[in-house]
Amino acid sequence: MQASESATDREGGFLVDYDGKFYLGRPYDLKKGKTGTKPLLYDPDDLTTHGVVVGMTGSGKTGLCIDFLEEAALNGIPAIIIDPKGDMANLLLHFPDLAPKDFLPWIDPDEARREEQTVEEKAEKIAKIWAGGLKDWGIGPDRIEDVKNAVEYAVYTPGSDAGIPVSILASLKAPQTSWEENKEASRERISSTVTALLGLVGIESDPVRSREHILLSNLFESAWKAGQDMDLTELIHQIQSPPFNKLGAFAIDKFFPENDRFELAMTLNNLLASPSFEAWIHGAHLDVGQLLWTADGKPRHSVFYLAHLPDSERMFFTTLLLTEVESWMRAQPGSSTLRAILYFDEVFGYLPPVANPPSKPPLLRLLKTARAFGLGVLLTTQNPVDLDYKALSNAGTWFVGKLQTEQDKSRLLDGLESVDTGKSGFKRSDVDKLISALDKRVFLLNNVHERGQQVFKTRWAMAYLRGPITRTKLREVNELVGAQKSDISTTDRDASDGDVKIDQVAAAKVAVGTTTRRPKVPTGISEFFLPNIITSSQALKGAKQDPEKSEVLGLTYRPALLIQADVRYLDRKINLDHVVSSAVIAEDVDPKGFIRWDEWTISPLDPASFDSGPSPDAQFAPLEAPLNDAKRLRSLEKDFQDYIYHGAGLRIPSNPALKLFATPGASETEFQNQCNEGADEAAVIEVGKLEKKFKTKIKRINDRLTKEQRELAEDQADLGSRKVEELATLAENVFGLFSGSRSSRRISTSLTKRRMTSKAKADVEESQDVIDDFMQELDDLRAELAQEIDEIHDRWDLVALEIEETVIAPYKKNIRVDLFGVAWTPYWRVKVGEKDLELPGYGEGL
Repeated sequence: MQASESATDREGGFLVDYDGKFYLGRPYDLKKGKTGTKPLLYDPDDLTTHGVVVGMTGSGKTGLCIDFLEEAALNGIPAIIIDPKGDMANLLLHFPDLAPKDFLPWIDPDEARREEQTVEEKAEKIAKIWAGGLKDWGIGPDRIEDVKNAVEYAVYTPGSDAGIPVSILASLKAPQTSWEENKEASRERISSTVTALLGLVGIESDPVRSREHILLSNLFESAWKAGQDMDLTELIHQIQSPPFNKLGAFAIDKFFPENDRFELAMTLNNLLASPSFEAWIHGAHLDVGQLLWTADGKPRHSVFYLAHLPDSERMFFTTLLLTEVESWMRAQPGSSTLRAILYFDEVFGYLPPVANPPSKPPLLRLLKTARAFGLGVLLTTQNPVDLDYKALSNAGTWFVGKLQTEQDKSRLLDGLESVDTGKSGFKRSDVDKLISALDKRVFLLNNVHERGQQVFKTRWAMAYLRGPITRTKLREVNELVGAQKSDISTTDRDASDGDVKIDQVAAAKVAVGTTTRRPKVPTGISEFFLPNIITSSQALKGAKQDPEKSEVLGLTYRPALLIQADVRYLDRKINLDHVVSSAVIAEDVDPKGFIRWDEWTISPLDPASFDSGPSPDAQFAPLEAPLNDAKRLRSLEKDFQDYIYHGAGLRIPSNPALKLFATPGASETEFQNQCNEGADEAAVIEVGKLEKKFKTKIKRINDRLTKEQRELAEDQADLGSRKVEELATLAENVFGLFSGSRSSRRISTSLTKRRMTSKAKADVEESQDVIDDFMQELDDLRAELAQEIDEIHDRWDLVALEIEETVIAPYKKNIRVDLFGVAWTPYWRVKVGEKDLELPGYGEGL
């Protein structure tokens, strides 16, 4: 956050460059009601700690967010934009020529009529307003052209073909990553998906207590663990006939009786059979990578328009989208710079403080973990009362606009106070006054990466802000930017209709010449027989062939190169001793022996699962170069070891400040807990040292206080005796007066006694003042101690979040090949029509 002229150049009166910063507006003087001249610039990397925009309707919140996304586009940063109200489709309305004819199709005829204008007159008026507004803010036509062409824009409409339709089927498919390596993330994804799906049919579910949720989650886990995709049809079938007999300690029919399961299946089937649901299964897939970048690497701004959906469907889709974003994010390498933006325009109802809607868990996980991957989350709301501020403690940037009620302001101040780290100089009373004075398009910026708050006025948006865009206009919006329904893949991943997953060997091969005699492998080279675990019927289904119209001719074994190595990662300094297995089965090896190893990687194999020999009556494909040459095979073995050595690296989360390293296989949550504990221990040690230092100071003051309290007691006793003496002398004088005996000596004595009493009283008051000073000093010390303790805990809390990725490279001597040789892979020979084909009889992950 800064107001600076140095980051900008002027060309023809227009600002053209900001050195990678976002130009959001100019500083604003609330007292004078004047806008400054220097641009207010925002560092996009600050958004990796996420941001929140709060403001009532009419505060200028949408304009600010459009500005923000325009700056992201100009800096090549892609974005996924969730648009529940229909405002964000305005982002596509960029008109570099600023000509009335460009604005004309987007003029509201009713609004023009109310102003007693034709739509043409209204368009001309708007064009002049926009041209003047942009010029005032230093923005020229070239910059509008730049923002229009910087990214690919598109508006998607789940459940409708008004924009680009979206298919949800891919969201039910098994993740491409290993189940064992991503078990926790996969289960979180399953939980969110099941909660959203049940919510769509009106079933409120709890992941722990709801039997519907437990059953569906186990069905998904059973399928995904086996690498099998799930769809609604298969899910409905499996609800009635689960692939397991028990859930927990109970038999499935005891846990969830068959009749009740049938009712659940019927409920989901009604959804599937509904004509309106057809729109949910055709269209672009929720492939986050494709939604963020084109095939040639150009960034995208993908707007998901949800204004047409009822609440249940809106929640269902939002949850699926957030879950897909999370899955994509976890597959990315770490990044400290802003890689992409997830923008949510009006988060009301999706992140409440008490309730737990389906959208909340994935949104919470994104807010907690996205920073490490360079994904910035920007949320907006006009209802600050309904926000979970504890969840937003990770938000480092707050844009606060004009608020509607004192309750809104009070709740927001409570929230800002709760998330304050002490770095931004937050003072509730000062911020309260600033917020109360805000006007339209004037915002308070509170950024934990900068000191203090800044009030600024938002710049003029380059996009035409016409208000919410109706569904009927979305086709025109997409046509305006050339967005096509085919821009994002609409083809399902290859999946078997049978009961198995067939990976690298899934494609059918045209049968070639074979022999019943097994070729002899070179001397000194091992051979292995991969098990025939795919039946001929399963293989035909996987190849989309009808078993009834096909003839099975037998098995053929084809040779492949099998190498499996154990890589030991050893680093005694961080107490690391971990073994990872890497394996390849390379088919159709280049005769010259050149292999791209990364194209043939598989999950590690268990030799105990291999067959001891070939199936009877099987045929064999010929053994060709380089598999028939021992010397070249040994050379390939060495090449594979080099590939492992140069390409391998164990990536583990670490916290250098705490000198902590995650145990391989530990979840992100487990390591975060470890860091939290380490930080707590460090804080306790530092607090102990601080308390010891303060204890000495406090003891010194207490000693002086005790001494002064003794002196006070003595002074008070002296004062008491002096008062008695003074009264006695006074009585004596009075007696002498009445007896007629007057003495100057007696009067002098009386005056002396009075002076001594006054002095004793002054001594008492002085001691009391000194004691009060000591007491105040003690209070100040204790307050200072408490403040420093809070600062210590806050500092270590931040240290606990400083998680980065450390790559541990292996030593070459710690790479041990334990499987190497020719692997005979079974294929079914089948006759389909006039063609002889070979279909895989073995598949990884079965």
